[in-house]
Amino acid sequence: MNLEALHAEQTGAVLHITLNRPESRNAMSLKMVAELRQVLAAAEGTAGKDGAVRVLVLRGAGGHFCAGADLKDMAGARMRAMQKPEGDAPDPIAQVNAEFGELCVAYAQTPLAVVAVLEGTVMGGGLGLACVADVAIASETASFRLPETSLGVVPAQIAPFLVERLGYSQAKRLAVTGGRLDAGAALAIGMVHAVADSAGLQAQLDQVLADILACAPGAVAATKALMARARLAPPQELVHDAAAIFSHAAQSPEGVEGMTAFIQKRKPDWALQ
Repeated sequence: MNLEALHAEQTGAVLHITLNRPESRNAMSLKMVAELRQVLAAAEGTAGKDGAVRVLVLRGAGGHFCAGADLKDMAGARMRAMQKPEGDAPDPIAQVNAEFGELCVAYAQTPLAVVAVLEGTVMGGGLGLACVADVAIASETASFRLPETSLGVVPAQIAPFLVERLGYSQAKRLAVTGGRLDAGAALAIGMVHAVADSAGLQAQLDQVLADILACAPGAVAATKALMARARLAPPQELVHDAAAIFSHAAQSPEGVEGMTAFIQKRKPDWALQ
């Protein structure tokens, strides 16, 4: 895969994806958005094959995660909007914004586990991408910022994921104050799940990956999908669907292997890969 804005390397069942524009603190260009979608689709396409990807690890090069949207792309979209003739032609600024939103949705809905390793600047769209991850680990160096309202704009594509991660009250507080958080404060409100010093960050990641890889990939995918539905539906509406999902899992090769391994006091086959 020919990548310019990213670096991707697979180690076993883990695909490490590095935002690779350190000169701009990994600002998210349209090329980076497109490459993130491309890498995700390729990883999802390995399901059921030898060497399948089970976990995606997102991090940034050069000591920073992501400084948000690339202002050059936004300036170009603004120029195109000014030159746009009257009528029903697509809005260039809205198109650029929607492309990032579709990226977030794609990573939020992937059946693969997603881990974000957050260092240095985690701003705007980078903050949104961090909130999409299933597990977010922060270095003590991480600095979180939601600056949109202080710039006269709206965290449009980030807002739904902020509300999902933090709840309405905390998300609203950050939005109306142009929120600034250090790693400890991000941990306290649940934006991240763990904080480590620079020396311990890799060990923290290794433990998270070991825990994920001890779980069955099909069960992880089905659980993520069910939990996504559970956010929007009362429990009583999910009882029968959840029972059917459980039955399907219990009778699947994964379910049989998991129960057999437990009885035989050994690791299941997916934990040995």
